[in-house]
Amino acid sequence: MSSTRFAGFDLERELRTRWVRWTLLVWVGIAAWYVWQRWGLINALALSDTDDNMRMMQVRGLLAGQDWYDLRQYRLSPPNGLDIHWSRLVDLPIAALILIVQPFTGTAMAERLAAGIAPLFPLAVTMLAMGAAVRRLIAPAAWPLAVLILMGCTATMAQFVPLRIDHHGWQLAFLALAVMGIADPQRTRGGLTVGLASAGSLTIGLELLPFCAMAGAIVALRWVWDRDEMPRMRAYGLSLAGGSSAGFVLFASNANYAMRCDALTPVWLSVMVVAGALLVVLSLLNPANRLVRLGVAAAAGGIVVGGFAGLFPQCLQRPEGVSDELANTWLNNVREARPIYKHSFTMAFPMAVLPVIGIIGAGFAAWRAKTADTLVAWVAIGLFTAFAGAMLLWQVRAGPAAQLLAVPGSAWLAWTIVPWFLRQRWMLVRVLGSVAAFLLVSGLFAGFVVKYLPVSDPPSKYRSTVSRANNRCASASGMRMLDRTLPPSTLFTHVDLGPRLIVMTRHKGIAGPYHRNERAILDVHHGFTGKPEAFRGIAQRYGAQYLLVCPNMAETTVYRAREKDGFYGQLAKGKVPDWLEPVPLPKGAPYRLWRIRYDRP
Repeated sequence: MSSTRFAGFDLERELRTRWVRWTLLVWVGIAAWYVWQRWGLINALALSDTDDNMRMMQVRGLLAGQDWYDLRQYRLSPPNGLDIHWSRLVDLPIAALILIVQPFTGTAMAERLAAGIAPLFPLAVTMLAMGAAVRRLIAPAAWPLAVLILMGCTATMAQFVPLRIDHHGWQLAFLALAVMGIADPQRTRGGLTVGLASAGSLTIGLELLPFCAMAGAIVALRWVWDRDEMPRMRAYGLSLAGGSSAGFVLFASNANYAMRCDALTPVWLSVMVVAGALLVVLSLLNPANRLVRLGVAAAAGGIVVGGFAGLFPQCLQRPEGVSDELANTWLNNVREARPIYKHSFTMAFPMAVLPVIGIIGAGFAAWRAKTADTLVAWVAIGLFTAFAGAMLLWQVRAGPAAQLLAVPGSAWLAWTIVPWFLRQRWMLVRVLGSVAAFLLVSGLFAGFVVKYLPVSDPPSKYRSTVSRANNRCASASGMRMLDRTLPPSTLFTHVDLGPRLIVMTRHKGIAGPYHRNERAILDVHHGFTGKPEAFRGIAQRYGAQYLLVCPNMAETTVYRAREKDGFYGQLAKGKVPDWLEPVPLPKGAPYRLWRIRYDRP
């Protein structure tokens, strides 16, 4: 890139030397636009995801004096509450924002502002980390391409928008830091970055555990290939073991001291400590022969895998540890847990395009690498991106990570191809060619093209009915209606409505969509799908005073599919037992509400 000056302003110098400042300025602009665009939703505290609602309740509990290591949610499944398997790490920035703003705005507005602003912090980390990775891999002035391409990663950016306060944004930020560490030519610093980023991600949750494992495998394979990579591997092993230990001590809840498989418990802590220690031992040995290094690395991997299988056989199945009944009733119906090929083409195609482009870009970058270190770094990035793409064939929830990992390869293609068009003689070729090239290598074309491809998705009328019911029943106005109608009570309602109910009202619910609470989830499903006479016994165990139903909500389709003539099926047909006393609601209310009379036969 040639130097470009405007009235004494050296653009190339600014991009090369003051990139952090400019990245943060771009982030401020994006953050301001996001907050302005979504202010109506922020002001209504329109937390659309159950996990975002539960995260707000976790923060409220912390600020109200709930013990740091007690993450039970006591307003669901009364009287004992529900065990939530998360950590407090993600609660901290949200709680800090509330405490800072609260004296000026009051608690309610402070919560809204915190929910709107907190998701933008991990976006800043991600932008800086990906910018640093691209600077190291391509050129010091190439970082704007990483930012531009990241902005077009729709699945990734969806995790950073205002109100998306759950942990996914921070896990993606840690993944971006791992990429930055892999691309770092300073081996010790790079290893420390990858190890600490992996430990931070695991402290939050295990969703990106396969990506953390792949990052560790890449560090080890680099050492196998090049003995001089020993400092990176040693630093990675020390920081992984130490960071995971610190994360466990500081953030593991009381419930996570059990030998569970779904969080950073003693099970996974021991795996990380042993794996890190073995890598440190290998770095001390550091055999000169490449085949010997491969052999001892394979032996270390065998020790970790074999020990895990022998000591924790309960974790060889799905980590949630749920029964077949709960899996079939609920967990297997979670859309994001399905592979990408089981989703509609209009959703899958734009999500999958960029990872493919990223793999191609990393491959060409490795082929064109001018130094051995750059070659190894691009091969590592290519392997990481290919792994992420393959993960889409397992679960579509890997989409945000897969798009993020594709950014360096895509940026290399843009850095290489777009300037070629800009050097052409004809203006039309320079303008249209460069724009078309960027749209192609950034994957942005997919969102436009998919609208005109001859594909047909399932009819949308049914989906729109369900979507309308989901939105209306979770709306702030609907929830305020419930608060005005009833004194603080325990409402027997749908699993997916539970977290929203307790955030927006003074009421208690029965269950939320969290796998450790199998009994509460199954009790709700049994209550709605079983015989009407069995419902009251289930409801009475939780002290439920009212029955709240949201007709046509997505969850109700599961009730009908399992048992058309069950309790919910009969309610939907207007067959209401005498012991349910209708509670009048304003005209147009999205709910049906009854008082449960236990004194009637």
